Amino acid sequence: MLKIEALPAFTDNYIWMLQDVERRVCAAVDPGDAGPVQAWLDANSGWRLSDILITHHHHDHVGGVEQLKARYDSTVYGPATERIPGRDNALVDGQCIQILGIELQVIEVPGHTSGHIAYFHPDADEPWLLSGDTLFAAGCGRLFEGTPAQMFTSLQRLAALPASTRVYCTHEYTLSNLRFARAVEPDNHDIARRFEKTTELRNAGHITLPSDLQTELATNPFLRSGEPSVAAAASKKSGSQLDSPQAVFAALRAWKDSF
Repeated sequence: MLKIEALPAFTDNYIWMLQDVERRVCAAVDPGDAGPVQAWLDANSGWRLSDILITHHHHDHVGGVEQLKARYDSTVYGPATERIPGRDNALVDGQCIQILGIELQVIEVPGHTSGHIAYFHPDADEPWLLSGDTLFAAGCGRLFEGTPAQMFTSLQRLAALPASTRVYCTHEYTLSNLRFARAVEPDNHDIARRFEKTTELRNAGHITLPSDLQTELATNPFLRSGEPSVAAAASKKSGSQLDSPQAVFAALRAWKDSF
């Protein structure tokens, strides 16, 4: 049995802990701070941190890697084209790895950073995705190194996964992302309902993740750049008629940057 648990870190990060409950072996995803992982292991005696999965090189995702690796002798996986501290296995697009006895497919998703990767578990009944800072709940990552065209393509790749795919991103940005989504599509009832539910969760101090692709396709403007309502809003904001979903996406990302 595999369990996935969120460990809060910093202000709004989540470190996902993948847990093989029967064997009491676990893997940490993007541990920017070693503290929460160490605290979890200290509180759950007898568990072994076998692996560390990294999506990209930003410090809030890799800052705790070397400390954890030194203490637990964990194997570190990360993108081949980025500098990842303590990395043992450099991963490229299309590669498959076995973590805790399950298969993960590597998907290169440049945009937020040039070498960002995501990890997809292609289970027929319960697929899930570790999307890092590429696909957020109701949003997407900023373009620090990549281009709008790269991020658009990356998001299209993720959007093509099964609609039932659970999405584990690494920041609690859902409510602020939905505020933007409402500005883009004020008449979208799915967005309105999600905003109401998310507000209730956050007011009660609860996490809003994971999401799922079906929900994202209905409420995430960055996956909806082909929708006439989204294209019209982006065109109006940019002051020009946008003639392709990719151009709409670029306008949305620029709009969100100053929202």
